[in-house]
Amino acid sequence: MLVVVDENIPQWQLFEQHAQVVRLPGRSITAQDVRDADALIVRSVTQVNQQLLQGSALRFVGTCTIGTDHLDLGYLQQQQIGWSNAPGCNAQAVVEYVLACLQILAQRTGRRLDTLRYGVVGVGQVGSRLVRALRALGVEVLQCDPPRQQREGIDDYVDLPTLLANSDVVSLHVPLDQSTRHLLGRSELELLPADVWLINAARGAVVDNAALLEFLQRRADVQVVLDVWEGEPDFSPQLAQLCQVATPHIAGYSLDGKILGTQMIAQRFDQHFALPATAQAQYPSAPVQTVGLAQDVEEYEQLAALLCLLYQPLADDARFRRLLALPEQQRRLEFDRLRKTYPVRRELATLKSLNGLAPGLHEFARTLGIAV
Repeated sequence: MLVVVDENIPQWQLFEQHAQVVRLPGRSITAQDVRDADALIVRSVTQVNQQLLQGSALRFVGTCTIGTDHLDLGYLQQQQIGWSNAPGCNAQAVVEYVLACLQILAQRTGRRLDTLRYGVVGVGQVGSRLVRALRALGVEVLQCDPPRQQREGIDDYVDLPTLLANSDVVSLHVPLDQSTRHLLGRSELELLPADVWLINAARGAVVDNAALLEFLQRRADVQVVLDVWEGEPDFSPQLAQLCQVATPHIAGYSLDGKILGTQMIAQRFDQHFALPATAQAQYPSAPVQTVGLAQDVEEYEQLAALLCLLYQPLADDARFRRLLALPEQQRRLEFDRLRKTYPVRRELATLKSLNGLAPGLHEFARTLGIAV
């Protein structure tokens, strides 16, 4: 059995237990590469469609990511090719990215996180975890997710215009499809109130980037965090310059989330081909396992320290901003290089003990998987 695997996928050896593995750069995998393969294992940079798969012997496609917008699911179904994604694998990493960015914006603007009203658009794997974490802080959270509201009959959701007009912070966590492409366009951006914070850690095209650039050139009061960009690996340097935090699609790039994604797809691979269960993935020891917080400080100071304990987005922001002055072709290459060479980042749940945390923050810590 032959399996083609994106070279950036960690613990790819899980597939080697049952097959010959060929590792290739995900963005440059060709039809020739997969012609004789039985399975293809990718991340979000590989467009899996008829152009790539026609004439191949492929029987299974796995993406070690939450999203599926890079998979032509209709074509896979038509060709009876099995597929799977890894829902929730990096959801906690994205939540921690958003929370860390919120702390950066709070420091820069002098506003307190516990005084703001939050709007979460998309309440799936990532959005629902973010909502739980925010509500554990006792803040007001508005939610918008029309498909889920219709499917589950949830009453306390609001429509998008209501959320945009009444939130101090808007965080986007929807999948990319025809219903969400340019979900925030010119008319939607105009609904945002003064001094709002806007975070997109979903997919770049969820926001009309050209419209957002024009909007920010007029609205210096709006604080924006973008981890995803329309047209990746290309992006607008002009838009990036106007962001408070700008990063190269790495919000979910914790080592823990990546390994979990590989494990989930390896299990689905085994099930699809009726193979013996693959061995469990191995998680390396975390360098920070026990942390003590000072008890003679305000609870809010502890919260601020906790949000930046293991991850500081400004390091990623600084690396990304070095790309802004590069020529377009080099900028595209460097965008992918930043993702390929991304430093090891661990999630807060790798802490085995957190001592001295104020009782009022215990429930918040638990939503992040921290042992208090």
